[in-house]
Amino acid sequence: MKKMLVAVAGTCAFTGVARAQSSVTLYGLIDAGVNYTTSVQTSRATNGSPRGGSQFAMLDGGLGGLSGSRWGLKGVEDLGGGWKALFQLESGLNFNNGTLGQGGAMFGRQAFVGLSGSPGTLTFGRQYDSVRDFVQSYTATAQLGGVIGARPDDLDNLANSRRVNNAIKYTSPKFNGLTFGGLYSMGGIAGAPGRNQLWSLGLNYENGAFAFGGAYLNARNPNFSYFGTNPNASASVTSNNMGSAGSPASPQYNPVYAGFASAHTMEIFGAATTYNIGNFTLGVNYTYTRFDNLGDTETSGPNPYHYSGEAIFSSPEVNIQYQVNPALRLGASYNYTHLSRANYDNGATYNQYSAGASYALSKATVIYGVAVYQSASGTDSLNQPAVASLDGLTPSATSHQASFRLGLRHYF
Repeated sequence: MKKMLVAVAGTCAFTGVARAQSSVTLYGLIDAGVNYTTSVQTSRATNGSPRGGSQFAMLDGGLGGLSGSRWGLKGVEDLGGGWKALFQLESGLNFNNGTLGQGGAMFGRQAFVGLSGSPGTLTFGRQYDSVRDFVQSYTATAQLGGVIGARPDDLDNLANSRRVNNAIKYTSPKFNGLTFGGLYSMGGIAGAPGRNQLWSLGLNYENGAFAFGGAYLNARNPNFSYFGTNPNASASVTSNNMGSAGSPASPQYNPVYAGFASAHTMEIFGAATTYNIGNFTLGVNYTYTRFDNLGDTETSGPNPYHYSGEAIFSSPEVNIQYQVNPALRLGASYNYTHLSRANYDNGATYNQYSAGASYALSKATVIYGVAVYQSASGTDSLNQPAVASLDGLTPSATSHQASFRLGLRHYF
């Protein structure tokens, strides 16, 4: 249950100014669980092949469950005339050890301030992009697939792995079921106004049992503007913020796309729809993720595999949910992802299946189970035989990986 921390109404000792109908709210959730995962990488052998084994682990929901644990503050002040000032500060955390998420950022999930009125809402700060805002809710990762049910290594950000810094964002009011919006992030590089910039646009439409969402994102120098926005990221063009090829002492990280850090531009297009039939919800969605102009080692990132041209991920998904009764919900999904690269005949293919069930003990507490299986084939971005890589988890040492989770999620 959400708790009202402050009701600011003429008693503010710091300013002495009366502020009627203003409030600040504390909120959050903790997603705790245990995962059993097959074939988890531990390191890379001297011949380049990964090594690993099965794993039992207590993991936060952001690494292997439905959603990342968090706490936050949000507030609103009535300015009169239909206008409101608002803010939100949200911190990610790992419940099992108490550390901060998002690379150690204090408010790494969200941090913004803005104004809201009849023309819409305008906010400034660290925020979600339009792909997340307008497409995510229709996909398996926002339902019972959770983080590990996202596309391989969350290549399209529908599991919300990344946020956008220095962003100006607009969201419209709802017009007969239609909502739209956009975001622009300034690069902030002196003498190079286009470098590291990012922008996105999206819309959502709901009409009875039918709903649709679509969005587009364009990130210049994505190794920094999109993947390098956490405090632990590097600003050097010799560093790879997108992933790692691993070492004799460490596993790989994001092998699905880690080899494409030299892309000058990244584009994501997503479209999704759902339709309700009684207690069933049927969903279909598609994302197209493209890394353009590979080989930009001057302003983007390293290119150890000497790639050029473009790399394209095409990824359709189907999902279904069934509300058995007010407390029990079931879901399943299938996703197919294919990587193709200019000048290379052998890309990579990923097939992924997920199933889940949740039972509400109350309005604030849910127990759930999720099972996900992924198989990979072909050659991935690290120019190796493709390994399976479930989002949030350490990649597999082989072409297959499965994870099973039993979890408890509590809102407050």
